[in-house]
Amino acid sequence: MAFHHIRFPLDIALGARGGPERKTEIVTLAGGGEKRNGRWAHSRRRYNAGYGVKSRADMQVVLAFFEERRGRLHGFLWRDGLDHSSGGAIPHPQDQALGIGNGLRTQFQLLKRYGATFDPYQRAITKPVAGSVRIALGGVEQVTGWSVDATTGIVSFAVPPAAGASVTAGFLFDVPVRFDSDRLDIELNGFDGAEIPSIPLVEILP
Repeated sequence: MAFHHIRFPLDIALGARGGPERKTEIVTLAGGGEKRNGRWAHSRRRYNAGYGVKSRADMQVVLAFFEERRGRLHGFLWRDGLDHSSGGAIPHPQDQALGIGNGLRTQFQLLKRYGATFDPYQRAITKPVAGSVRIALGGVEQVTGWSVDATTGIVSFAVPPAAGASVTAGFLFDVPVRFDSDRLDIELNGFDGAEIPSIPLVEILP
């Protein structure tokens, strides 16, 4: 088992469907009321890449990618066409808050916040796109003095941010996933036509 730092073919991924999944237990009480309990602290994303396969050429690309990953064995990168940025299309260094400096701490995890009013959810971003990360301290962009690990999403500062300094970031990111089946069902529907109705993918959580 390993993680291959390679992205699923982007042109095929853009035709996919999917999104976040949660696990909630609901118990109906004797009086008709209910109790709800969230079993997962974090959502897990699922996708079906089969909708993006439009031709025999697409099928061949997916087949080769699937075989090299050995089915479900090895993970890879996935670009979620609807959720792959810290904010807008172009990342801004103040898009997302990572924390507050204390004069000692040098490492901060890239995070993306969802919601604002009731119970915002913070998602750890572990696969930032190389070259896309921008960092600011106290609202001032920092061009040097830091680095980011593209395999974990951890930002490391050469000098600890000063106490009280806000640490913010902007970035593009991919989702770490694996195939959720060890089988591909391929349909040939013409001289140059092919379909793979179902290519299930599931997010790999830290």
